[in-house]
Amino acid sequence: MLDLRLRFTKEHLLAPVAERCPSFLSAAAVSSVSLACCVGAGVAAWSGAAILSIILWLVGRVLDGLDGAIARANGSASDFGGYVDLLFDTIGYTAVPLGIAFGVGQLGTWQIIAVLLGSFYVNSVSWLMLSALLEKRGERARGEQTSVTMPAALIEGTETIVLFTIALALPQHADVIFAVMAGGVAIGVFQRAIAARRLLRNN
Repeated sequence: MLDLRLRFTKEHLLAPVAERCPSFLSAAAVSSVSLACCVGAGVAAWSGAAILSIILWLVGRVLDGLDGAIARANGSASDFGGYVDLLFDTIGYTAVPLGIAFGVGQLGTWQIIAVLLGSFYVNSVSWLMLSALLEKRGERARGEQTSVTMPAALIEGTETIVLFTIALALPQHADVIFAVMAGGVAIGVFQRAIAARRLLRNN
């Protein structure tokens, strides 16, 4: 919901940092460290180190924004880089709730997180297929800097960062937080289904 609105702000903040990064620091290296931080956040949540898990998660998310800025700054942006970035994001978005589930160790939490990850799966299909068809038609929303067009929805990257941070800080309430999130993701799937019907009706 907020990603497109905040993208210019994020770029404004990160572009100067990217321009000052040493030449040997590649976008791929930053993406890899971002992935390690997000997986590390899941492991820290598993071990009960809430503060460390939050720090790793937020550092990982900042680096996830920085890798694209570095690629644009040094002219190395590529479709493969976008593919790797999205793949790494998906791994991180899986590692954190799993780490929380292992840390809490309660059946109810596992059940809610199973529903959440299921909603992620359906959501991924809903937006990736719609994105592929829109790209095929040469349609892209104004202001997008992502590798593929990303139709808007209630729960996007910004909301995920906020909700995961709260869940890492309050793992005892993760089942409630993730239940709300799964509901929001489901609404997003419905939003994109409506958008698909409107945008793809002519062909």
